[in-house]
Amino acid sequence: MDRVLRAVASNEVKAADELLPLVYEELRDLAEARLARTPPGQTLQATALVHEAWLRVVGDADPGWDCRAHFFAAAARAMRNILVDQSRRKSRLKHGGDRKRIADSAIDEPSFELPMAEMVALDEAIARLEARDPRKARIVELRFFTGLTMAEVAEVMEMSLSSVEAQWRFARSWLQREVGGR
Repeated sequence: MDRVLRAVASNEVKAADELLPLVYEELRDLAEARLARTPPGQTLQATALVHEAWLRVVGDADPGWDCRAHFFAAAARAMRNILVDQSRRKSRLKHGGDRKRIADSAIDEPSFELPMAEMVALDEAIARLEARDPRKARIVELRFFTGLTMAEVAEVMEMSLSSVEAQWRFARSWLQREVGGR
């Protein structure tokens, strides 16, 4: 897989065609898991989320992938952006964005169980975390937006499980304070 990722990053002809079958099912499973944890009323389907993320990730002029970790980090970022964009669109006045919503901003393991209306606040908090500590922000993206387990995050990030768990605890606590303190 790493060879194919490097080929795609080098703009080799047909390399993206080789990559898609290698990652499609895994990305679709991750998207399904993520969307299953969203509140009722979510209209985005897992297939659509994967396809949109694929277009964004593979469409980058210079994705800079050299391994599985880089690819899944890019996919996590794309899924995050898609879900946040959809939340922003749905929260506009024409979609009832002026109505008062009851927000459950508790962030718990194994994922954040936030209503779509709170996705924008979470995205802003993750951006602040990324400015402070990009590694912790990437762990959050992989856990929340792709639904990876702690062991899978450790593998993708090429870190020990205990390091990922410690950084996840910090990031989760920090995000609870940031999102909850709005």
